[in-house]
This record gives sequence, C-alpha cells and structure tokens, in this order.
Amino acid sequence: MSRVRRALLSVSDKSGLVDFARELRQFEVEIISTGGTAKTLKDAGIPVVDVSDYTGFPEMMDGRVKTLHPKIHGGLLALRNNPSHMEALKKHDIGLIDMVVVNLYPFEQTVSKPGVKFMDAVENIDIGGPTMLRAAAKNFESVAVVVDPGDYNHILEEMRMLKGEVSGKTKLKLARKVFRHTARYDAIIADYLKEVSGEPTGYFSTLTLTYKMNARLRYGENPHQHAAFYEERTDGLSLARAKKIQGKEMSFNNYYDTHSAMMLALEFDRKACAIIKHNNPCGVGIGETPADAYLKALKTDPVSAFGGVIAFNTEVDAEAAREISKLFVEVVIAPSFAASALDIFSSKQNVRVLELGEMLEKPLKGFDVKRIAGGLLVQDWDTAKVDVKSLAAPTKRQPTAQEREALAFAWRVVKHVKSNAIVYAFKDRTAGIGVGQTSRVYAAKTGAINALEPLEGTVCASDGFFPFRDGIDAIKHVGCTAIIQPGGAIKDEEVIQACDEHNIAMLITGARHFKH
Repeated sequence: MSRVRRALLSVSDKSGLVDFARELRQFEVEIISTGGTAKTLKDAGIPVVDVSDYTGFPEMMDGRVKTLHPKIHGGLLALRNNPSHMEALKKHDIGLIDMVVVNLYPFEQTVSKPGVKFMDAVENIDIGGPTMLRAAAKNFESVAVVVDPGDYNHILEEMRMLKGEVSGKTKLKLARKVFRHTARYDAIIADYLKEVSGEPTGYFSTLTLTYKMNARLRYGENPHQHAAFYEERTDGLSLARAKKIQGKEMSFNNYYDTHSAMMLALEFDRKACAIIKHNNPCGVGIGETPADAYLKALKTDPVSAFGGVIAFNTEVDAEAAREISKLFVEVVIAPSFAASALDIFSSKQNVRVLELGEMLEKPLKGFDVKRIAGGLLVQDWDTAKVDVKSLAAPTKRQPTAQEREALAFAWRVVKHVKSNAIVYAFKDRTAGIGVGQTSRVYAAKTGAINALEPLEGTVCASDGFFPFRDGIDAIKHVGCTAIIQPGGAIKDEEVIQACDEHNIAMLITGARHFKH
C-alpha cells in the first residue's frame, strides 16, 4: 500500500463531492479536476488543478476530449513495482495518480426522459469516464477507483485509520464495482441504440441483462436462502415502481405471487379480482364492483385464500376493503385505492398495500427468463389471446352464448395455472382448479375434488390437449357441459367422439398455455 498523494475527480453526480474533496485535502492530496466538477470545488474554496493545465492540452471538441491523454492514463496504468514503467514516467514527465473519482454522464436518466432527442442521448455517452475507470480498476493494486458516492465515507475512514492509505482489500472491492458499473452502462447504451433503430425484438448471439438492486430481501423462498430484488430498466410494466402505501417489507415470495396475481387480473376488461397462493390461482372473479369480483374469487377456495396475495384491475373501494379485511392476506395490489379503503386497511398494518397506476397503462415488455444450471432459458412472455367467440366447435353440439362467455373466462384463467391444469368455471368466476398434476385426467379429477360446490353447469378449460378420452369422461362425471382446449393430440378424434357421446360442446384453440 502507499499513501494517496494525487486524485482525479470528475463527476456528474456531485452529492457529497465537496465534503469528500475537503477531507482529501486534509491528507494533503493534490486534486486534479475537469469542467463542472472543478468549478464546484473552486467555488467551495478547495484548491484544484485543471486537467488542461495538468496535461498541457486544452479541452477540445466540445469537451469530447479532455482526459484522453498519456499524462492521465500513464499515471493510472503504470505499475509501481516495474522499473521500466517508472522510468517511462520519469522520461515523459508523467506523475502518478493514486485515486480516481468518476461517475459517468447520466445516459440512463437522459434516455428515460419523454421525447429525448437522439443527439442529446448520444452526447451523454461517456468516453473519457469509462476509460479512466477501467484503467484505474485494472491497476487496482495501486489506484483506488471510486464510482459510487456511497463509498466516500468508508474510504475516508480507512484513510484516517491507515494514515492516508486505502487498503488493498477495499481497492479490489472498488475495482469489482467499477467493472460491473461500466458493463451495465455499455449494455444500456446498446439497448437504447437497438430501440431507436426500430429493430423488432429478437434474440442475439449474446445476451447482456442489465439490472440494479432495488432492495435486499430478508430471505428467498426459504429462510436459509439469501435474496434481493433487482430492477430492470424498462418503460413497460414494472413492479419496481409500485408505491407501497403500508405494510411490512415485501418478501421474495410476495413479489413473485404479486406478479402472478397482477398478470391474471389484467387478463380481463371487466372489474376483476385474482387471489394467488403459492404462485397459483385459488380463485378468480369478475363483477360489477370490486367487492363483487373479490367475493366471487374468494368463493372458489376461501381456505387457501388465507395468507394469499390479491390483485385487482380496478380501484379498490371501501366495500372491497371491508371484505378483504375479514381475511388475513399478505398483499393487495391495484391501480388505485379510494381514501376510504386506505382508512380501512390502516387497521391492518401488516397488510402490504401496493398501488401501481401503470397496471392499466403499460404493457409487459422484455423477456421471460428462467435460470437453470449453467445458463438461462429465455422466451417471450405468454401474451397470446384467443377470440373464443369466433372459434368453431368440432363437436356435434355448438356451445351456447353463455357457455362461450364462460369458456372465454376459463381460458384466460388456465393460462396462469401451473401445468397440467384444469379450470372449472362459470361465466364470471372459477369453481374448481386442478393445479400442477402429472396427467390431464388427474388435473380434471383434482379440480373437481377442490371444488366447494356442485360443478353442474360449469365449463372447463385445459391448458394442454387431452391425450385420451378419460379426461373427458371425468369432466362429464361432475356435470361440466363445455370444454375449451388446444387440441393437437393423436387421439383428437377419440376425444371429440367422447364429447359427442356426453353431449359436451368443445372448442379447440390451436394454442396451448403450459406454465412450468
């Protein structure tokens, strides 16, 4: 280790800068700086050497070239224990730089502004900053490189303790942070250039995902697992922008279930409520009011709804809040809440109340990503829609108008149920849900077993095709009158024949909704 004698400061985010620089001067550190950073420090009475005076070259090309100079990068990259490097410094009158404090042009903030002009975005692509950061980080054994104002206090504490030095452990940690930071910065630029190019969403030979930590979580799916929530840069629908009005901090499972509940509620144009437990629906309803939709959803399985997550696609009013407050729930999310509803929820302070107005305004963008050992599985989100009213039935009996309405409802729900899945439903609510079974007939039987009321007159949705007629026989046994399913099985004709024998109407969508 060696004492910090010279530091180069050039920052866009000037929070804490003056205090940090003033403390550096207490250690007799010479400060080199550029442009606005230099002005800020001089205005605060802190002695500064302008980069142009240090290098002997003026800033040029509207500031595009100012730190790209051998006197800067030689001072950063020289190996202190390499005699030839030190001789080169002496020969060319280059001084050592022991610390670099740089945070980059605000490219991400710039392109997030509505209507930003392309050239404004381009001018906020930092070149000198990343170059200095990477040079300093490469030579981390000798140079402390600081990209995050949040590290200022720790660095100063070490310098006080080590008489002007920064430990090797801290320098290595700071270097790691730099390379993560510059990698994300470049990836955001690449994503923006793809967006403005008009290229369709596609899959490329390499995939760089850019996320920043939104919150550390108490634990993951289980208490022995560490976890965090990382936020994606997107102008699409994002749970990261949900406003938590009250309640405990969100957990890993809370976030996962809230996403699933929200996406299911958004399937419907009418006022809808979805109740999720362990990432599966335990009830879905649509109604004239939020309370009507909630009570219909609750009716499917009020036992499983205990401790569940509830999503609405409409404002939650006092009546709905009163009904929800009768049950212990983890999370309630909606586009908005009436003030009277929030007054009611305030008596249940452990309930997490999330408001996300963009639920009704922004589409889901990006990719659905699943982690496996050694890689990622990446796919489009399942946003496929089917116009149930236009489907022709291959069975002798065509579904009635009321059955079609119920089939359309059930088909939207089954898309969000773990495979193999069967959903029994009326036109405005679920009645029995068969979740995550290893065979289609088991799903049909489990859905019927889970039902708390007779299924006579319900319809049924299946997320995948019926490989055999046994599933149809099981469905008929409980009184279901119509089925919607993808079709495509080798024995489709046998399945259709079974429906005809039982006078069941059936629609084939040609699209499945597996959910693993």
